[in-house]
Amino acid sequence: MLRWGAAGRANMTVADHPAPRRDFALRPEGLLVGPAARRALAAGVALPLAGTALAFTALEIVAPAGRVVLPLDRARGWAAEAGLDGDLEAGLTRLSAPRPPFAGLSLDRPRLMGVVNITPDSFSDGGHYLDPGRAIDHGLALQAAGADILDIGGESTRPGAAPVPVEEELRRILPALRGLKVAGAVVSVDTRRAVVMRAALEAGADMVNDITALAGEPASLATVAAGSAAVVLMHMQGEPRNMQVNPVYADAPLDIRDYFVERLEACQAAGIARSRIAIDPGIGFGKTDAHNIQLLQSLGLFHELGVALLLGVSRKSFIGRLSRGEGAGQRLAGSLAAGLAGLDRGVQILRVHDVAEARQALAIWQAVAGERA
Repeated sequence: MLRWGAAGRANMTVADHPAPRRDFALRPEGLLVGPAARRALAAGVALPLAGTALAFTALEIVAPAGRVVLPLDRARGWAAEAGLDGDLEAGLTRLSAPRPPFAGLSLDRPRLMGVVNITPDSFSDGGHYLDPGRAIDHGLALQAAGADILDIGGESTRPGAAPVPVEEELRRILPALRGLKVAGAVVSVDTRRAVVMRAALEAGADMVNDITALAGEPASLATVAAGSAAVVLMHMQGEPRNMQVNPVYADAPLDIRDYFVERLEACQAAGIARSRIAIDPGIGFGKTDAHNIQLLQSLGLFHELGVALLLGVSRKSFIGRLSRGEGAGQRLAGSLAAGLAGLDRGVQILRVHDVAEARQALAIWQAVAGERA
């Protein structure tokens, strides 16, 4: 449950850019894109959403006094009456501010992270790229198809997966990582182990993508803090072996938002600047289908945390369960639909297997949004 705390500080300036409270949540509503967004911004009835092509005209406010959806002007009056005007203005700053470059990539347009699984048992493409040469060729093909980032993983974290020895994880990923860096790729390492993080960063990785949000091992925070690499903090309830055994939340979107507030505080205390961080709500990682849908509907909640937002829905099993039971290889259409739903809610990075198809869908979305494709 949300934890109600002390009243918010008033007279907060934009420069203060305070961390979000755990008991005061804002979700942008009345989202507009394209010419409508630009007209609303020009008229002063909307604010830009996190530097994307979207604008929002209303807010859902979750606060100690209650929960309400209001247009922006009325939201300010409501917050003033509730003594929460300082919190509201700070939250609006976090919601509307453009995100800084992430791993050297501007976030003024959506980015694609291509998946390179070097595992025998990943749910979608396990065993296809165990050979380092094939993994490198696959990564280069994804880059040529339009991937901005290549996410290299050597341990499957599908539901029910067992851990692999650290030495084996390193043996799988390092040759491909080095080869792709030589080719000029922006490379992410998908790992939950500090030793693997350190080795990958020494080999040139630009980013760490951690399903435990740097909470899985005591050394993870310090390992990332010691350098300048970007990091993706993902939410997972439980661990891969048991995460789908009756996951329970009081309110999944709000509980996960609370979790990220805590992890962002931990990162800041360890010396990891917020500009280096993206968050991923972890679709399918300790969530039922109902939780997954609630999260997709409520992605706007996470923008108020003031960091970049990544979404990974590609080929995931909930797509088949909500459709006609299709296997992983037949979930492209559902993957694109879920990814576009994320873009419609301001997601800055999509993690995908099918890069060429996602790039084509993104080009059309950008054209409709009035962005340069």
